[in-house]
Amino acid sequence: MTEQTVIPPPIKWAQRSAVVFLTVNLEDVKNPDIKFTKDSVYFKGTGGLEKKSYEVTIPLYREIDPEKSKSFNRERCIEIVLAKVNKDEPYWPTLTSDKKKHHWLKCDFNKWQDEDESGDELGGMGGGGDFEEMMRQMGGLGGGGEKANFDDLDLDDGEENDSDDEPIPTLE
Repeated sequence: MTEQTVIPPPIKWAQRSAVVFLTVNLEDVKNPDIKFTKDSVYFKGTGGLEKKSYEVTIPLYREIDPEKSKSFNRERCIEIVLAKVNKDEPYWPTLTSDKKKHHWLKCDFNKWQDEDESGDELGGMGGGGDFEEMMRQMGGLGGGGEKANFDDLDLDDGEENDSDDEPIPTLE
């Protein structure tokens, strides 16, 4: 690869009625450049084991509110919460407006919830999920420099362990 080759980072996505979750799966990214526009997300950063430079602009399926959208830099990844402009429209069938199959983009089934699933959305906030309240619970509002704590969110209906963590039943 040449120096000019742009490498997109591995990204997972999931959604709820009011928000879209993105997880940029890169470790140890120092000072990433993340920009939100009403119809795209831009990421640029250096990280991972080989400290490569990654960059991507994601053309979004529908509009987001750039002012309410947030990013949180973790040591192991970067978590992004995009606030949908129209919370009442159906779930997006895809993340991107270009409708291409991107090798670097995958569904995040740990955070995914189908549109017709009932139950608490975003850990007990119910209904459409008040975005400001969700961000407050995550620690993303109310001052600068705070880190969100995604561990406090009950994004998968209270199941802390996945099915692989359960003991194997004995055969009779």
